[in-house]
Amino acid sequence: RCARLGAIVKGGIHLETLGRVDTVVFDKTGTLTFGRPEIQRIITFGEISIEKLLDAAASAELRSEHPFGNAIVAYVRMLGRSIREPERFDYTPGRGITALVDGVVILVGNAALMQDRDITVPLSLRHVQETASDVFVTQDGVLLGVIAVSDMVRPEAKGAIEALNGIGIRTILLTGDSRTVAEAVGREPGIRKIEPEALPEEKLARIRVLVKGEGHVVAMVGDGVNDAPALVEASVGVAMGSGTDVARESADVVLLGNDLVRFVETLRMARRVRRTIWQNFAGTLAVDAL
Repeated sequence: RCARLGAIVKGGIHLETLGRVDTVVFDKTGTLTFGRPEIQRIITFGEISIEKLLDAAASAELRSEHPFGNAIVAYVRMLGRSIREPERFDYTPGRGITALVDGVVILVGNAALMQDRDITVPLSLRHVQETASDVFVTQDGVLLGVIAVSDMVRPEAKGAIEALNGIGIRTILLTGDSRTVAEAVGREPGIRKIEPEALPEEKLARIRVLVKGEGHVVAMVGDGVNDAPALVEASVGVAMGSGTDVARESADVVLLGNDLVRFVETLRMARRVRRTIWQNFAGTLAVDAL
């Protein structure tokens, strides 16, 4: 029945645990959104040209598997510009890319990465669009500008979140995006609590507190490499079918159709299964007693 709903549950124990879930934690990109971001706006700093900014960003992101990096590379290719292969590529989860291109160090990432490298970002370049994420680009320590990338919220997300709230399950958005973006995305479907600017290790720590510190039964829904540790730590890890191989392997449940409404139906079915188990258990004890 789970398979017909579009969910693979790896083992009966996980289905029983699903029936006790009282908190669902969502990632944003690829989970509440489609994971197919598009470039909305490009702002250069000083006299820097847009072409120089895009060329640097695309070269650094060429080997990246992050949806934002793929969007930048696809955009530059659509413009017909050639992309140079990076000589070195390093990815820092929750922050961004450090690449060496033609002997020049290029950084492409969020404000946290810029802060780590002591690069000052003017306020005029921050949050250029409420629902877009800021991707900053530097070359040899010089800020080139910012690329605003946004992703569309899944149309079924609102119905799924409302259904979860309706059956008494607490909903939390735990994302690495800025507070502005997180609140804009989380408010629309009706998520009760929004926790932005969370690095992968902070997501893991937050799930650990919810499960072991506060005693909640937590389902974590995610799709990326960054989500894998939190998926393992949660009571039940739920991966989107379109997510990375690492996320799917780490999860206890895989949503084949990426439909969050199917996830709600799976939770409801798990509750019915658990109810049936206890009814049978109680019935058996009663018969044995008689």
